[in-house]
Amino acid sequence: MKKPTLYYPPAAIDGAGASVVPHAGSTVLLRNAQAVGLTAALREAFTPWRRPLAVHDPGKIVLDLAISLAIGGDCLADIAQLRAAPEVFGLVASDPTVSRCIDALAADAPAALAAINTARATARARGWRLAGDHAPDHRVSAATPLVLDVDATLVTSHSEKEAAAPTFKRRFGFHPLWAFLDHGAEGTGEPLAFLLRAGNAGSNTVTDHKTVIRDALAQLPGGHTRGKKVLVRVDGAGGTHELLAWLTRRRLAYSVGFSLPGDLATIQTKLATIPEHVWEPAYDADGQLRPGAWVAEVTDLFELRSWPAGMRVIVRKERPHPGAQLRITDLDGLRVTAFVTNTTRSSPLAWCVTATA
Repeated sequence: MKKPTLYYPPAAIDGAGASVVPHAGSTVLLRNAQAVGLTAALREAFTPWRRPLAVHDPGKIVLDLAISLAIGGDCLADIAQLRAAPEVFGLVASDPTVSRCIDALAADAPAALAAINTARATARARGWRLAGDHAPDHRVSAATPLVLDVDATLVTSHSEKEAAAPTFKRRFGFHPLWAFLDHGAEGTGEPLAFLLRAGNAGSNTVTDHKTVIRDALAQLPGGHTRGKKVLVRVDGAGGTHELLAWLTRRRLAYSVGFSLPGDLATIQTKLATIPEHVWEPAYDADGQLRPGAWVAEVTDLFELRSWPAGMRVIVRKERPHPGAQLRITDLDGLRVTAFVTNTTRSSPLAWCVTATA
């Protein structure tokens, strides 16, 4: 390697309007990457793929590609946007060099992905340390846990790309599974891990959920891989025996969508026996009363011996959204949904509903 090209040139602000360059706003991303050590971490992680006399560091190439996506690119060739502004992005690799780098990484994809994840975890740990009292894990406890949201999304493909397939929505594309850290009302979600999947991937595949959750936990600074200081939230796709048992074995807190056991008639009969005074007002994700919604714990109404010990069943009834079709298990014109949790806070119902809103 002739000279390091991982870091970006310093920004120069000219109030007179001279030497204006495109995408100058991306310097916020570049300086942040440098401040948290992502540039150095990528350089270290990609050492096995760096050629002795190479001009372009593979770590910078990968980071440049990430920046190109952030400013609107959608393919490798869009790195040309960065190449057109060397004042901001420094020396940017040519298209053939980028392609060769990606080919080299793809030849050992598991190792390359592991290297990227290692660099991300290193940078995240430094970023959280620099955040101090504002870090997501500041004073984290079982009462105020780190919240991991796991959910899949559909990505449409307009051509027969690799692994593109028909989806359950009768469209065509991909079905990746994501894990985000919820920053609460004061911030947005922080992406921790994701799993690329074909469009026809199942929504409740336990192996996929465990893979993404395990990768997400590995991204958390401070070794938060077990314990009730981490709450995992999943929609109904996660309400399986195997996933809930796995979360229980890792002693993680969970709040997961759930299909009530039994036939429809039995479920309807049991729900109808809930006394009116048992229903409590529901809260939204901001901790505010949710108009037209109530919750109740119904753990004792159902046979749960085959499910993990300590699992509680919470049902919510609310006015259905306009146009929504009622089901046979709905009560008095109100939509009924359920989720399970192993949390035991002093205000369990209000907190659990907030966690799954």
